Amino acid sequence: MAEKSASASVRPRPLSPHVQIWRWSITMASSILHRMTGVALAGGAVLVVWWLYAVAMGPEAYQFYQWASGSIPGMVVLAGFTWSLSYHLMNGIRHLFWDVGYGFAVKTAEMSGRAVFVLSFLATAAIWAFVLYQRFVP
Repeated sequence: MAEKSASASVRPRPLSPHVQIWRWSITMASSILHRMTGVALAGGAVLVVWWLYAVAMGPEAYQFYQWASGSIPGMVVLAGFTWSLSYHLMNGIRHLFWDVGYGFAVKTAEMSGRAVFVLSFLATAAIWAFVLYQRFVP
């Protein structure tokens, strides 16, 4: 009797559903955003290092940093960094509540996800309103 090959008797492993067939939820989006803002914060750390380097190198280097960060693209990047910091902080606090067992009910998790999203934009707007007020009002 001929033996069957090992590959003929092994069934293929099931594949995970593709992202296109999942129904997006606020908890899924908040999880993905939490990871993305973590990566953005690593990039923002480069900006902080650049700022510290410019301060250490003297007035000319700092003047260039001020010019770059004060330009419209620079301010957009800094605003994005501010929002990433706000979102990541608030969602991290949400995760701390989950770590101690609070907020797992579906409605509560969805509500807290929406709250983190809205509050992070409000915090960013408040920070930038303060920054711009200090910049443009003598």
